[in-house]
Amino acid sequence: MRLALGALLGLSLNVAAGEAPLRFVVPDSWAMPMVQLEHSQPTQGILYDVMLSLATQLGMPAEFHVLPRARVQNAMEHGEVDVRCYAAQSWLPNQSGDYIWSIPLWTQPDVLISRKEPEAAIAPTSLPRQTIGTVLGYSYPTLQPLFDSGRLLREDARNQDQVLEKLMAGRYRYAVSNQWTLDWFNQRLLPERQLQGVAVLQEQHVGCYVRNDPNVPVQRVLRTLLRMKTSGEIDDIIRLYVGKPDHL
Repeated sequence: MRLALGALLGLSLNVAAGEAPLRFVVPDSWAMPMVQLEHSQPTQGILYDVMLSLATQLGMPAEFHVLPRARVQNAMEHGEVDVRCYAAQSWLPNQSGDYIWSIPLWTQPDVLISRKEPEAAIAPTSLPRQTIGTVLGYSYPTLQPLFDSGRLLREDARNQDQVLEKLMAGRYRYAVSNQWTLDWFNQRLLPERQLQGVAVLQEQHVGCYVRNDPNVPVQRVLRTLLRMKTSGEIDDIIRLYVGKPDHL
C-alpha cells in the first residue's frame, strides 16, 4: 500500500505541471497517525494521504504549508492557502472570510487517558486538583470550566505525541488525546504498557473547508471529498494506519 501511495505522490508531482497547485495548510501541532513532518514538510499520515489523493484526483499538484496552529486561520483569510482539513465549524465561531465546508469526513473523540485502567469509571469533575496533559492551542470544552476555576491545570505540549510521551514518563496522571493518536501510540507498546482511555470527553465531526475563490475549484474539491468518503477510500486510509475505520 505504501508503494501505491508513493506512486500516487509521483503522479501528483508530475500531473498538470503547468497548473496552479492546490495549497493545503498543515498545523505543526499534528502528529502521527494524522501527519508525519520531516524538514517542515508532511511525508505520510492519514490526513496527508487524503489531501494528496484529493489533489491527484483533481489533476492538480499538492502544495503543503506547515504553520503554527495560531497562524492557520490567518493564512486562510489572507489567501495564502486554499484548503484546511480536520476542522469543525464549532472550533471557529468567529470565522471571517468566505468559505464552503465539506460534509463531515471523520469523527474524532477526545479521550481522557491514563497509564492504568481505573477500577471504577472516571468523571473529570470528580478528579482532585491536578495537572492534565494537553496540546498547546487546543480547546477542550468539557474541561474548560474546570481549567477556568483552577480545579484542574493544563500542561501544554507542542503536539499530541509529546503529551503521550510525558504521560508515559509520569509527568502527570491524566492527559487528553484524540482516538487516532492513542491507537497509533499504543501499537508500539506491549499490551501491559498501553495507555488506557478512561472517559470520552467529547466527540467532534470534522471535515475540510475551502476558500471560496474563483481561482480555486471549490465545487470539484467538495464533490471529490464526498466521493472519497462514500466510496470507502477515506476509511481505507484510516485502516492502513490504525487498523480500523472511522465510525462516522
